Amino acid sequence: MEFNPVHIWAEMSLLAKLIAASLLAMGIASLGVAAERIWAFSKSANQSRDFVRKVGPLLKEWDIDGVRAAAAEHQASALARMFEAISKRYLLAQEDADGKVSPVELARNESERIQEVIGADLRRGMSVLASVGSTAPFVGLLGTVVGIIGAFQGIADKGSGGLGAVSAGIAEALYETAFGLMVAIPAVLIFNYLTGRVARIELTLAKSAGELLDDMENHDGHERTEQTFQRAA
Repeated sequence: MEFNPVHIWAEMSLLAKLIAASLLAMGIASLGVAAERIWAFSKSANQSRDFVRKVGPLLKEWDIDGVRAAAAEHQASALARMFEAISKRYLLAQEDADGKVSPVELARNESERIQEVIGADLRRGMSVLASVGSTAPFVGLLGTVVGIIGAFQGIADKGSGGLGAVSAGIAEALYETAFGLMVAIPAVLIFNYLTGRVARIELTLAKSAGELLDDMENHDGHERTEQTFQRAA
């Protein structure tokens, strides 16, 4: 007997077909998440490179308004989103002269919050990959168990036994386990790849935020020093 996909599908029971359909849905969902995340990360990386080229001269001139405006034009970039939030909070704090907390400290707090938000956004959909990778083998095994039960029930109904009577049904049932593994293995590999990529992005964001906050602190220190000299004069 030739075990092609069409034949296997035709011989499956309704429950086995439902299990196979759920595995197919898991595979499609994991591929969809993987494609969307890879595309989003690539777009973010491209816009981040453009943003870095624009923001470098602005930071040398200490044009925070310009930094904020440039960041607003690159919303697909995780780096730009973080710079926009930090610079916006810094500028608002500078306008509030009576504030008890320094602008740099408020910007630092905003940096921690926005990094948590961006981190959650970077991981969007990855729980689907984790769920598929962990459950698809068991779903496939369930399909195999259902198929084997059906094969032995066929023996009982026909009153005949032997390896030849059950081999076809068992082989068809084992396809469910193979299908489950085919769905789970790519999901696990893609999940690990995306997790590593998210970790690298978060490390870059943390480093860039620290450098920006250091520049803000140095600039504020110079301004306070100049104001002290002016008052002394």
